[in-house]
Amino acid sequence: MMIGPAQAGDVFSFGPFRLAVGERLLTRDGEPVDLGARALDILVALVARPNEPVGKRELMAEVWPDVIVEEGSLRFHIAGLRKALGDGQDGARYIATLPGRGYCFVAPVLRSGPSSPLAAQTADGAAAGASFTGATFLPARLARMVGREDSVRALAEQLAAGRFVTIVGPGGVGKTTVAAAVAHELLDSFAGAALFVDFGLVTDPRLVPVAVASMLGLPIRSEDPVPGLIAHLRDRRFLLVLDSCEHVIDGAAGLAAEIFRAAPQAHILATSREALRVEGEQVHPLAPLDCPPDEPGLTADVATTFPAARLFLERAAASGAPLQLSDADAVLVAEICRRLDGMALAIELAAGRVQAFGLKQTAALLDQRLPLSWPGQRNAPPRQRTLQATLDWSYGLLSEAERLVLRRLAVFVGPFTMEAALGVVTGGPVDDATVFAAIDSLIAKSMVATRPVGAMMRYRLLDTTRAYAQQITGEDERTALAARHAEHHRRWLDQLKAEWPALSNAAERGPTLSAMNNVRAALQWCFGAGGDVRLGIALAAAATPVFLAMSLLTECDRWSAQAIQALDAGTRGGSDEMQLQAARGMALMFMQGSSDAARAALERSLAVAQARQDIPGQLMVLGPLHMFHLRVGAFDTALGLARQGAALAGAAEDAATLALAQFLLGISLHLAGDLGGARAALEAALRRPAGPSSAGMIHLGFEGPNLAGVILARTLWLQGYPVQAAELAARAVREAERMDHPVTLSVATLWAITVYLWTGDLDRAEALAARFTARAGSHSLGPYLAVGQAFAGAIAIRRGEAEAGVAVLRGGLATLREAGHEVLTTALELALAEGLAATGREAEGLALADAAIRRVEARGDLIYRSELLRVKGRALLAMRQAAEAEASLRRSLDQARAQAVPAWELRAATELAALLAGQDRAGEAAALLRPVLDGFTEGAETADLKAAAMLLATLG
Repeated sequence: MMIGPAQAGDVFSFGPFRLAVGERLLTRDGEPVDLGARALDILVALVARPNEPVGKRELMAEVWPDVIVEEGSLRFHIAGLRKALGDGQDGARYIATLPGRGYCFVAPVLRSGPSSPLAAQTADGAAAGASFTGATFLPARLARMVGREDSVRALAEQLAAGRFVTIVGPGGVGKTTVAAAVAHELLDSFAGAALFVDFGLVTDPRLVPVAVASMLGLPIRSEDPVPGLIAHLRDRRFLLVLDSCEHVIDGAAGLAAEIFRAAPQAHILATSREALRVEGEQVHPLAPLDCPPDEPGLTADVATTFPAARLFLERAAASGAPLQLSDADAVLVAEICRRLDGMALAIELAAGRVQAFGLKQTAALLDQRLPLSWPGQRNAPPRQRTLQATLDWSYGLLSEAERLVLRRLAVFVGPFTMEAALGVVTGGPVDDATVFAAIDSLIAKSMVATRPVGAMMRYRLLDTTRAYAQQITGEDERTALAARHAEHHRRWLDQLKAEWPALSNAAERGPTLSAMNNVRAALQWCFGAGGDVRLGIALAAAATPVFLAMSLLTECDRWSAQAIQALDAGTRGGSDEMQLQAARGMALMFMQGSSDAARAALERSLAVAQARQDIPGQLMVLGPLHMFHLRVGAFDTALGLARQGAALAGAAEDAATLALAQFLLGISLHLAGDLGGARAALEAALRRPAGPSSAGMIHLGFEGPNLAGVILARTLWLQGYPVQAAELAARAVREAERMDHPVTLSVATLWAITVYLWTGDLDRAEALAARFTARAGSHSLGPYLAVGQAFAGAIAIRRGEAEAGVAVLRGGLATLREAGHEVLTTALELALAEGLAATGREAEGLALADAAIRRVEARGDLIYRSELLRVKGRALLAMRQAAEAEASLRRSLDQARAQAVPAWELRAATELAALLAGQDRAGEAAALLRPVLDGFTEGAETADLKAAAMLLATLG
């Protein structure tokens, strides 16, 4: 920091030297130093501006005013001055040459006037006992410090109680700022006796006590100044701040321990990138500033409650770019702060770019390169003027082994495990022991951050540190690291196969989501320029099932498509292609509906499996292909595939695969109208113990046994157990919510909505439909948005809002038809036909019912045939075609009895009884309805049973 021109009364102290400007006297340990007049003038000019470059011409003009001299004269006197100071001897450094620029005085300098307590001290022994009370040497306190108030308060209390505290944290986190603030906070309690010693320019640990003694103005008369220093401080109450100890840590630790032991009233506050690890020390880790979270709906008001964002805004304003923060801008500021890991120095440097580039461009620059070289404040210590300088400083303190491990760790994106580090970093001169030791040391030196996740520790390089390490890593080394990184994650994904079902549980997904960031990075390298495409194909084949299991559908599609495009003669037709095609087919089906591309991918996967005579592979793709045909409405084809899968799964004797195969068979039998067979299969699926599936049928993208429960709930309702059905549907949704797996929860919810519509619980159906639609939109489940819209229309019709409901339901059905999503269209058309009849459009409703009857007979979803005949009968009755209406209702009744579906039988019987009663055939009506109603043992309060009971009561 520039002090300003020297005054006649100034006294400068540095190392063992004392320079009295007015007396033109330089002394060393109290003894005069013989120095020429020009050399003395040069020394005064340099010492008055420590740590600041002084140009050659500027220096010559000051020392030789009005005289023209050659640079050779300046160099001659500089050489003599260095010799007199002993510059370069025993590690002492005073004057640095800046090539092409000038010179810089680099030793710590204390400036005082003639009345200063330090300047008044003389070289004799009595002077060594001069009072320290009242002498304050601290950096200026910041006018405002952001986000560190709690830290300053805690440190002040910790220091008062324990006397010796080290603030530890990575470079640029704000340790010096906080330490200075703590010292100012405590200044009154030390009667102003506080000294701040910056070791930034001390290069030799042996010079640590010399620097402290120099700052105190103490004469140094021996090679070991510690005894004299201790004698001076022993009985004094004072605060000593030792800043930037990491690069002279042995010297700083030794001196701090000596002072703490011998001076009981001394309080020591140190800052370092690693703990001093001596007796009496208490470590205070200084965390980065809290950043706004990466969450939807972040507002400016919320963002500015976080200190990282407040610091950014204040520094941007200070640099000439005050921001009127909108909600959109708040998202950008939050992103910048998170990207910079809440590091105060990095945030300040980025905020300083806003005036030149604007907020959006500053954020974009972070994507191109982290601001390692962006300049900061001119008066900051050199090591803190850029991130590059800060990281150069930290890197220079590492051993060669630690540097090598750090460079290799930079290949990881975000958190990584020790197992991953061992798998990627070892090789050549680096063995397991080296990795353990280096990571332990890098953690201690604040170069690697840690965070426990459950019982396992996760490690992470800050983004700035990672960018720096990548920048100093050679191209060949980066390529070798990227290949090892990709291969390690391919092996890890293969080992993860047994855990795929668990990934449907949100609690289990967290650690895997973090690891998948590294998988993404590895895939990008493999398919990028200079990458290993074959390794990328294998990695994508291992990764896409996990993306699918975690409902990361767009990523599943992206990487599977890229890998399929990269297949060549040597990889086409292999197991990798089989996996990739199956995964892509499922992703496309959930995102876009049942497209030709989805069908082609699934059929190609099955063809590869069959050509390879790969039974597990066939099982893997039969599930997705079955679901595809259900969704396009090819129910007979789906049933055939389900039976084929069940037969293959039985041969495989794998519990989880059998359960999933039974689920697929159960849903097909349910839709075909075989409720007995469906119930047996679904109950079998629910009875089988959960476990890993060797067939990999998790390619379905959801958890089958849970969905078996909700299809069983529909089956129970149709079989006449409405209470059990509602309870089971609610339980299935709760379990899906607990797992927090988007696709599983969406599918469970849509089937549960049908149960609540049937029971007449419209409030619950409406709430589920709203949540279902919101979830479908946030997870790219395109066709499900239309399903949610259609359900909203069906619920409105049931509530008596038929006109509005018909319009909404028509729109949803049209979208589903366009997407080829037919699995629920018949159920929705039933609701639409009833809505049309309720709005006086009976003929249109009749035509719709007739077309739907033809379709179910052709496609195989025969479970709806009875209900369609009932709705047709109601439309005919509204059109005053009583005979045709009665015939249709009797056909509905016969169909329900043939399929053993009491729920449809009750509805048909109620409609037919009402028709007969209107024709003065009450006795016949009662005889028809009473036995059907009596067959129900539960659910008297549900809508259909209440309607039947009320009608029966009117019939007498």
